[in-house]
Amino acid sequence: MDYQTQQIEAKWKSRWQETGAHRANKDSGKPKYYCLDMFPYPSGNGLHVGHWRGYTISDVWSRYKRMHGFEILHPMGWDAFGLPAENYAIQHGVHPRISTAENVANFKRQLEEIGAMYDWDREINTTDPEFYRWTQYFFVKMFERGLAYRKKMPINWCPSCKTGLANEEVVDGKCDRCGSDVTKKEMYQWMLKITAYADRLLDDLDKLDWPEHVKRMQRAWIGRSEGAHIRFKVAGRDEEIEVFSTRPDTIYGATYMVLAPEHPLVQAITTDAERATVETYVEEALRKSNIERQVVDKTKTGVFTGAYVEHPLVNRKLPVYVADYVLMDYGTGAIMAVPAHDERDYEFATQFGLEIIPVVQPVDGPVEGLYTGDGVLINSESLNGLKVAEAKRAAIELLEKRGQAEATVNYRLRDWVFARQRYWGEPIPIIHCEHCGPVAVPVEQLPVRLPEVERYEPTGTGESPLAAIPEFVNTTCPKCHAPAKRETDTMPQWAGSSWYFLRYADPNNAEAPFSKEAVDYWLPVDMYIGGVEHAVLHLLYSRFYTKFIYDLGLITFDEPFSRLFTQGMMTLNGAKMSKSKGNVVNPDDIIRDYGVDALRMYEMFVGPPEDEAEWNTNGLEGVARFLQRVFRLVQANATSTVPERESLTKLRHRFVAALTERMEGFRFNTAVSAFMEYVNALSTEAKQGLDRATLETLTMTLAPFAPHLGEELWEMLGHKRSVFEETWPTFEEKWLKDDELEIAVQVNGRVRAKMVIAAEASQDEAIAAAKALPDMQEWLQGKEVVKQIYVKGRLVNLVVKG
Repeated sequence: MDYQTQQIEAKWKSRWQETGAHRANKDSGKPKYYCLDMFPYPSGNGLHVGHWRGYTISDVWSRYKRMHGFEILHPMGWDAFGLPAENYAIQHGVHPRISTAENVANFKRQLEEIGAMYDWDREINTTDPEFYRWTQYFFVKMFERGLAYRKKMPINWCPSCKTGLANEEVVDGKCDRCGSDVTKKEMYQWMLKITAYADRLLDDLDKLDWPEHVKRMQRAWIGRSEGAHIRFKVAGRDEEIEVFSTRPDTIYGATYMVLAPEHPLVQAITTDAERATVETYVEEALRKSNIERQVVDKTKTGVFTGAYVEHPLVNRKLPVYVADYVLMDYGTGAIMAVPAHDERDYEFATQFGLEIIPVVQPVDGPVEGLYTGDGVLINSESLNGLKVAEAKRAAIELLEKRGQAEATVNYRLRDWVFARQRYWGEPIPIIHCEHCGPVAVPVEQLPVRLPEVERYEPTGTGESPLAAIPEFVNTTCPKCHAPAKRETDTMPQWAGSSWYFLRYADPNNAEAPFSKEAVDYWLPVDMYIGGVEHAVLHLLYSRFYTKFIYDLGLITFDEPFSRLFTQGMMTLNGAKMSKSKGNVVNPDDIIRDYGVDALRMYEMFVGPPEDEAEWNTNGLEGVARFLQRVFRLVQANATSTVPERESLTKLRHRFVAALTERMEGFRFNTAVSAFMEYVNALSTEAKQGLDRATLETLTMTLAPFAPHLGEELWEMLGHKRSVFEETWPTFEEKWLKDDELEIAVQVNGRVRAKMVIAAEASQDEAIAAAKALPDMQEWLQGKEVVKQIYVKGRLVNLVVKG
């Protein structure tokens, strides 16, 4: 029979479904293994072969671990709320509930084609009220503990999406969803106090088996820095300006101060003479994104407020400026400027003709102009002569004694803007009461359901479309029972994805987000697989939620993902696959022409899985031909009764050893190469017939990569149960050793011959054999051997003279 991919693959998909082969069972008595994909948001474009890469990696690994005796949880679901889904619906003139359902159905069809061992009984959808009931529950718990709060603040505003964005959703000054330039807008926003977990989020990175580059990105985003909060009194006024400085040792070199345009004291301390100029500058600055304001090589701009502050240690007044290179998002939104030792301050001072006082110089003497290196203190009274590290401590002690500073730690991380002025999201479960203020919806009244509407487009006014639905907005206060208003902002897309991995453990629980028994068995996730683009946003938020849920006492672990693997993207013609670029390869077409298993195996073969890889149809055709070859090889020998030969035993053990080592190292591309090398060797041996152990080993090891073919070949070999109920083959060390070796023979370090010797040959035996080689006589004739060297298993070197 021919290798008929369509029939074979349909047969085994049906068989798996009938037998419930992929259902996870916590009562199996096996140790658990939880392998998870980052679940997709179901866009209208469907999946392309680039998406398949990550899903294939996770399935190959899940099947491999199953054959090592683990009970596998490998679930799938849909991250279906949020801007991507709503924007797609708007573009196509349909309701997001309709378009999302259609897209989910298409995605599920495509994912079922992969042949992955997904337990579809555990499927979840973030738009399901029975799921987002618990997303709202966690918000209520955060609100009760002061971690969810509301405040008025300038936020990132996307004029195209017409909603607020978290800092993490702004890339190079643009909305990371639609690419529009982001502006600032002053609004009341719901925030999550992720900063309360900053130290734990930072310190616990050390215990994770994650790629180092991902941990570096998270460390940089959290941005922990040690220094001091220093207070400067505004001259002639009661106000103080507080700064955070990592270099309190340079305080004697401070010659002016700068406030961010958003700083609340700008309005208060600006003099009447400077007010018009300052207000114009502030208005212009707030139109710029933080990225634009932080461009290193741009000309520094700023205006004088007319105000001064008193230096806390010397009798000197410092002018106060407003400049857009200072951000409200970092530190206190104010800096003490030390132009002699900070590049930005130096450029500003030079441009505005401000005083520059050097207070640090190298140990070997003074330097001219800007100096940012280490050294000793000068022009700093009692700090003179101290090295920088000593001077930092001494300066803080000096300022603390005067009540003008405290040692502190600062973070780049900011609290999470957790509200969107959009329709397609989880309603925030808060009721606003004139008497009681914001009140959480009682847990027993959850979920607050997203109402059905005909018009859901964003208003552009800063209010969610929900604000225009009186029957949704008007309600009663749960505390005092007076008339009250519902919150009309919705949660960001990240809300459901920050905890969804916990729900898979117990997806149908109607009494709690999950049972303790279920999460204690399945969690944490053993292997999490997805794109590096989520290294900061999703992974950081998920870690924050997990730590909070741990603090609630609902789980016994405080990190969600023990091991992380980030796969590389697939490119075509050198560019990331994208429908807008017209370079998408549809897996449906590939499956029709080559079959699912060929596509799976090619996705693994195309390159190191962590690296970017270029799609090549010729490579796919080569893999398809290879699978046909395997099919014919097993088919031709399936009923063979030949005994196992030593040559086949040695080949088999060496193949299993090499393949297992590559699998454990996640080197799936070289694992496929090992198959090809093995099959080449078996094709030669097949002239004398292949034994059963050889055929079974090939079939079992191939099965995680090509599961449909693996099952078919296993049945062809006469087995009744699934190949995935078998145990991964082992190897014996004795078969990995060579009896004989080919080594180089050198004269004075240059190779003059090669010879084959016993692997265990002694030094004397190897040297004697080398000297006796016919090819060596011309190099040794009439010469004195003054030194003899044998590097076991590699070479003999004879040093001669004469």
